[in-house]
Amino acid sequence: MSMTAEKQDLQGDSRSRRSGGREARRAMRAAPLADDIRPVRAGLEGGRYGPLAQNDLERIHEAVLTLLETVGFANAIPSCIEALTRVGASYSEDGRIRFPRALVLDTIRNAARNFTLHGQDPKHDMLIQGKRVHYGTAGAAVHLVDVEKREYRESLLQDIYDAARIVDGLDNIHFFQRPMVPRDIPDPLEMDFNTLYACVMGTSKHVGTSFTVRENVKPALEMLYAIAGGEENFRARPFVSNSNCFVVPPMKFAEDACGVLEACVEGGIPILLLSAGQAGATAPAAIAGAVVQAVAEVLAGLVYVNAIKPGHPAIFGTWPFVSDLRTGAMSGGSAEQALLTSACAQMAQFYDLPGGSAAGMADSKLPDIQSGFEKGITDVMAGLSGLNLVYESAGMHASLLGFCLESLIIDNDMIGQCLRCVRGIEVSDEALSIDTITEVCLNGPGHYLGNDQTLKLMQTEYFYPAIGDRFSPKEWNERGKPDILQRAIAEKKRILAERFPHHVPRAIDDRLRLRFDGIIHLPRSGMGG
Repeated sequence: MSMTAEKQDLQGDSRSRRSGGREARRAMRAAPLADDIRPVRAGLEGGRYGPLAQNDLERIHEAVLTLLETVGFANAIPSCIEALTRVGASYSEDGRIRFPRALVLDTIRNAARNFTLHGQDPKHDMLIQGKRVHYGTAGAAVHLVDVEKREYRESLLQDIYDAARIVDGLDNIHFFQRPMVPRDIPDPLEMDFNTLYACVMGTSKHVGTSFTVRENVKPALEMLYAIAGGEENFRARPFVSNSNCFVVPPMKFAEDACGVLEACVEGGIPILLLSAGQAGATAPAAIAGAVVQAVAEVLAGLVYVNAIKPGHPAIFGTWPFVSDLRTGAMSGGSAEQALLTSACAQMAQFYDLPGGSAAGMADSKLPDIQSGFEKGITDVMAGLSGLNLVYESAGMHASLLGFCLESLIIDNDMIGQCLRCVRGIEVSDEALSIDTITEVCLNGPGHYLGNDQTLKLMQTEYFYPAIGDRFSPKEWNERGKPDILQRAIAEKKRILAERFPHHVPRAIDDRLRLRFDGIIHLPRSGMGG
């Protein structure tokens, strides 16, 4: 063999070894890990970031107590007035209910905290405590984004079910609150019932849902009790929570939603107390003022819930939104939104209450570069602030008007990166790596590629995106120059062709379909059977 041929053979062998090593590492990363050693997972501790100083938190708290005591709430329904005045609130001639600060502080002290939001499958249970972070969906979008046609169409019941079963298999999206409204079901009772049915059939993760009026809660409870195997079982492990907009900002009760709240508390459903003022429109334009109003509104709701049933699980759902003050349009992907959400997380921690707020609400109409930076910035800041439940975090576009199935898949990767930031950096004797550096520099090859520490940490310390592109330009070219949206489209089609969850037994579904004949609209054919 000539020297040239021998050299080429050695170079080829070296390339083969490098390629083989790379493929081996990829295979190792693909192997499933135990939950307790995964680099990212539900419930990681955040709280390393906060835009408010301690003095700021205390000033907001004092402003909140002042507003509740002096301004109070209008438009309370009779049962709300009765419940609140029974525990010490006052109802005045001007039609407003006011809350003495002692009542508010006593409620905060005795409110439920450190509780679990359950999944139908216990592996999806979420302990809502301290600064543990969980990401999920939410919303009431009226359109589905068709990325291949680059257009919006009305959202359908099937789209909700499809979104649920996609989320069911995404590790970094921890709960599923209905993200769309089924525009093909105009009747409010049937819309509420079918929305919940599609959610609980599509995923075994915790589900959040809404109801239009009090009367719509009863049939939903009948369904949930049946799925749980009885009312007692559901009350012990409620796998659905009610997203309840009990307040019409500024500082007015929403009459229908208050009726829903009462029915859900009585039925054993945890409540997300949701205040969604829009800064510059239905809340002050000042960011601090928007936080003050949202906190005051949610604390009034907390008093309300605890007046009905002391200690009932309720989530401190401060959701102030941002307006583009030039036009009045919502700006969910803005830096101001990220600050608002982080400040609300801090206020929940100030009271040691389970907190939920919104992030990831891209103003962009498609999963593009704008969507990426809007979602990435707002979602990571929410996580770093230690927000317990980050709603709207995946799939949402057009400032909550459009929802995209492909974005669920892309955003699952993005949220994985956010969670890795939330987890932070471990500093231990082993992590400081003195022995490893010494070995490599004095006795080793001068690099860490095959080092025992590297092999040990490559799965447990580092997050790897499922569809994000980390190919070299050469590999990318050889694979046909794919972009992330093409890969997400292909993955969506694969999931929807293959994944049909069956955590609810067929026999129970048969009984539900018989009991609610003519009401359940999701066809068996759309559920894979």
